[in-house]
Amino acid sequence: MIDVPLSALEVAMVQTGTRAVDTLRDTVPFAQELERLGYHRIWYAEHHHSPAIGAFPPVVLIAHAAASTSAIRLGSGGVLAPNHSPLILAEQFGTLAALHPDRVDLGIGRGPGTLDEDIARALRRGGEPTTETGYRDDVAATLSFLVEEVALGFLPEPWLLASSPAGATLAAQLGLPMAVAHHIRPDNTPATVERYREAFTPSRWCERPRVLVCVETVCAETEEEAVWHAGPMNVVKAGLLKGLSETAFPTPAEAAAHSFTPEEERALAGFRAQQAVGTPETVVDRLGRLASATGADELMLTTPVYDFRDRVRSYELVRQHSGSAAHPLRKTAEPAQETAGPA
Repeated sequence: MIDVPLSALEVAMVQTGTRAVDTLRDTVPFAQELERLGYHRIWYAEHHHSPAIGAFPPVVLIAHAAASTSAIRLGSGGVLAPNHSPLILAEQFGTLAALHPDRVDLGIGRGPGTLDEDIARALRRGGEPTTETGYRDDVAATLSFLVEEVALGFLPEPWLLASSPAGATLAAQLGLPMAVAHHIRPDNTPATVERYREAFTPSRWCERPRVLVCVETVCAETEEEAVWHAGPMNVVKAGLLKGLSETAFPTPAEAAAHSFTPEEERALAGFRAQQAVGTPETVVDRLGRLASATGADELMLTTPVYDFRDRVRSYELVRQHSGSAAHPLRKTAEPAQETAGPA
């Protein structure tokens, strides 16, 4: 049984043989299906110049899905601070929160969202990679501008994405809820969560530590089906291990025919052991163990499955077998109307 809210991360995979616009067309049906199933929130990730992932701005996807749903929370997981002006982020998400009260999350991350250095440089308008100090200043400025946007009536709920103790330290210092990228760097999860809880300082944004853990989850009626559906992402991961950004998202049949090196097989096996792929019983057990081990307040599932129906079915099976009820919206407390720092 899983006794914490379940949410979803949508990375908008563009499948081989389809167009990016086909992925976009699935945005609303996907959000509506997850709302029907009782998922708490959907976040959209920021990526650029990838053949496997659509370059769709999270703020646009949030607005598009929010207009066709009524209850599920929607947010960024995340927008990447080095690519955006703090003032623009505050204005965009403040506007979304005013249009869709108590439903919008602002998840902020640090990475460039691409492995292509030229694209990363273009996103920064020729600037150098951000430093730890620069990133902290950008996040703090965004939070400060958000407080000024309270005049609109509602605020988004801010989160900080982290995959290391360094990111956890910043989330703790700023008193923000933290989303842990277990689906990217699972080996770092225990130390990241521990550091966050140790260093947390209450703030106007969050009175106590709040931890969301994102985990790759592929669920099907049989183990064989789950492995089949998980195959395409294994090919993408193998490409990333080689430092390749030009790896397309293949069909399951293409993935099944793909040859992995022994080193890739070992790396992928180690990664899969820390995620949740398998039958409903296997998946729910792994998710429950992860929630218990991390003390997570919420689990976010990312399901990079080729076919839309199979992806939705994975989320459906998890909800059917998790034993947890749908979680109602939690109202975001409005901070005091002041413009001092965020902490």
